[in-house]
Amino acid sequence: MNNRIFSLAAVVLWFFVGSCMAQQTIGVNAIVPKPVSAIATGKAPVAISTQTVIVADGAFQQQAVYLQELLQKQLGYTLKVVNSPKQAGNATQILLQQDPAAAPTAEMYVLEAAGKKLSIKAKDVPGVVHGIQTLLQLLPLQKQKGAAQVAAVQIKDYPRFGYRGMHLDVSRHIFPVEFIKKYIDYLAFHKFNTFHWHLTDDQGWRLEVKSYPKLNTVAAYRNLTLIGHFKDTPARYDSTRYGGVYTQAEVKDIIKYAAVRGITIIPEIDIPGHSRAIIAAYPEFSTRPDTTWQVANTWGMYNRQNNVLAPNPATFKFLETIFNEVADLFPSEYIHIGGDETSKMWWKASPSAQAFMKANGLKDEKELQTYFIKFVANKLEKKGKKIIGWHEIMEGKLDTTAVVMVWAGEKQAVEAAKKQHRIIMTPGKPFYFDAYQSKDPKDSLAIHGYNPLDAVYNYNPVPAELKTLNLEKYIWGGQGNVWTEYMEYPSKVEYMVFPRMTALSETLWTPLEKKDYADFKRRLKQYIIPRYQYWGAGYFKNFEQWTIDKQ
Repeated sequence: MNNRIFSLAAVVLWFFVGSCMAQQTIGVNAIVPKPVSAIATGKAPVAISTQTVIVADGAFQQQAVYLQELLQKQLGYTLKVVNSPKQAGNATQILLQQDPAAAPTAEMYVLEAAGKKLSIKAKDVPGVVHGIQTLLQLLPLQKQKGAAQVAAVQIKDYPRFGYRGMHLDVSRHIFPVEFIKKYIDYLAFHKFNTFHWHLTDDQGWRLEVKSYPKLNTVAAYRNLTLIGHFKDTPARYDSTRYGGVYTQAEVKDIIKYAAVRGITIIPEIDIPGHSRAIIAAYPEFSTRPDTTWQVANTWGMYNRQNNVLAPNPATFKFLETIFNEVADLFPSEYIHIGGDETSKMWWKASPSAQAFMKANGLKDEKELQTYFIKFVANKLEKKGKKIIGWHEIMEGKLDTTAVVMVWAGEKQAVEAAKKQHRIIMTPGKPFYFDAYQSKDPKDSLAIHGYNPLDAVYNYNPVPAELKTLNLEKYIWGGQGNVWTEYMEYPSKVEYMVFPRMTALSETLWTPLEKKDYADFKRRLKQYIIPRYQYWGAGYFKNFEQWTIDKQ
């Protein structure tokens, strides 16, 4: 009888312990973006505890410290980091291994977990970081008193597209360095690889430069800012001087921070339009050098207010000097030079601009715009850099090394592919995250348009026509754009990007045939929304209510 009672108690205890372990073990069906291949092997799970040791190859030492910090925050463990398995002894190991044979392509990783070892193999830093982000999703999202279980899995994973970016405009509203780093952390978690930092525009210059100091003191500040929507009548303004710059020391720190996380930062210096802040500081670069300009205090400048650079020797000397300084500061292979929404009417009205065009054999203002683009591209080429520009740069003939960022639609993508340019798809519908995500009139103010979550998820960045033409190879990837006219604070940015950023991550990472919106919503609700809450991030909660069919 006593033996029977003991046996029954043992069964109950086994069931209880097993249930607790099951609650702590998160399976492969939790991961966002969905991996290429993820298999539960049925082997013994890996128990991660305070005794676990991180073993990192030399190339991944910084990522080992990064992982150590993430696990301390998520689980409450501070794990020892070593560079050799022998130093780990008999402890459970998390191995970060540089192994091009196991992971032969860029950004690929292989994660294997069973028994006392969990390995992440990759050939490069972005690959091992992607593996780290997957590991975080296989672990509990709260501090642990005992060991945390990682299910026995084998994951082989790599991105669908080589370029996966998120943009942030800091000209309309500038955000603290701490938030820029937080934004980069959001990108790293979602397996993006590029942060497109929109640093200059009509409403403010945000990068400290040494060569033209009035950009730091004049161009960086506007005297007042629009209140409400820019189409409201009458327009209303506050009376607060607004602005600032990121110092070069801060920029270097942010670049270093991003590099550890496998994120490349591409700066944008927008020319030859969107330059009102520049000409406010240096009116000699404008088509009306006798005019005193102010940094723009409203939005929507195209063809409404003069904001173009004049083609004169002082301007071109300025462009050469500034872009040299930017190229020296940012290690990225690419520099974004804007090139969009150039109001050609101001050149048409300028006798000096017309004289320049005649002297240089330029038949129209489109060719003048191309002259600016080529001038900067040639100067950057000498610094070992290439350019990215918005699709308007195609109005003239450019070297095919120029990457075209398409914000309008598929027509422009087809045009760029026919001209053999690499293309980044950033269509306003649905990849502009400054657009409304609901049609609720009480929703927080946005600029215009309606881009709900399902539209972001279901969009294919490869236009069907390019497949027909066998030109889909020119689609390098895609990007979500965040213009901040109506995003005054970090919390508003988060509200506008989440969960759309999460949907975009799967759109750009996961093989098309593996995508499933219903399953994505399940993972989003069960695993990712708790992650937003863990981050303390704002997000749009009514994504299921507002869908593309409610146009």
